[in-house]
Amino acid sequence: MANIVQFENVGLRYGEGQETLADLSFTLASGSFYFLTGASGAGKTSLLRLLYLAQRPTRGVIKLFGEDAVMMPRSRLPGFRRRIGVVFQDFRLVPHLSIADNIALPLRVAGVSESDIAGPVTEMLAWVGLGERGNARPATLSGGEQQRVAIARAVIGRPEMLVADEPTGNVDPDMADRLLLLFDSLNRLGTTVVVATHDLHLLSRIPSARMMRLDKGRLHDPTGALLHPPGDPT
Repeated sequence: MANIVQFENVGLRYGEGQETLADLSFTLASGSFYFLTGASGAGKTSLLRLLYLAQRPTRGVIKLFGEDAVMMPRSRLPGFRRRIGVVFQDFRLVPHLSIADNIALPLRVAGVSESDIAGPVTEMLAWVGLGERGNARPATLSGGEQQRVAIARAVIGRPEMLVADEPTGNVDPDMADRLLLLFDSLNRLGTTVVVATHDLHLLSRIPSARMMRLDKGRLHDPTGALLHPPGDPT
């Protein structure tokens, strides 16, 4: 099984303080499902920012899809990021666009024709339980509903890797299970999924998932599954 992510001695420091992330060395196997856990302040969001190229590390090597993401020219980053779906904690929906148009954004950016957009958007709206709200604006939705729109937008393009920061934090348990099922379905189609969560009960919902645990900026991997994933000849 090929590796989609490789970190080598990665560190991240904001300003002059101590490192937020330190000495991270691991690989993520293509097509696998990972839960990233850790207490508040452990560095989960910072690690996710490195994964979706919103932040460059202070030191170390990061390879994504076999390419050096640290040394990559900034001109290449927008196209490269389109291979990664992101679910943000603060949703980041475009307020003046309808829910349907928010979900359609990744397809339009990728150059998909308008005739091929309506069907997938309708399907995503139905899947996240918002089939009748496509014309609504984000401000008219609850926090949980906005979270569902953010998730639909992140997965509609079937990205090679999906990165989600506390994606079930604003929804009820039934919807949390439904959204995890969506992530699992996407994973079964080949997408590598990384979900940051403080809710350890979610881990039992995806039996095939592996767990990464951050503690004070350091990654714990007691099983060795990150350094040597199944199928890795090393």
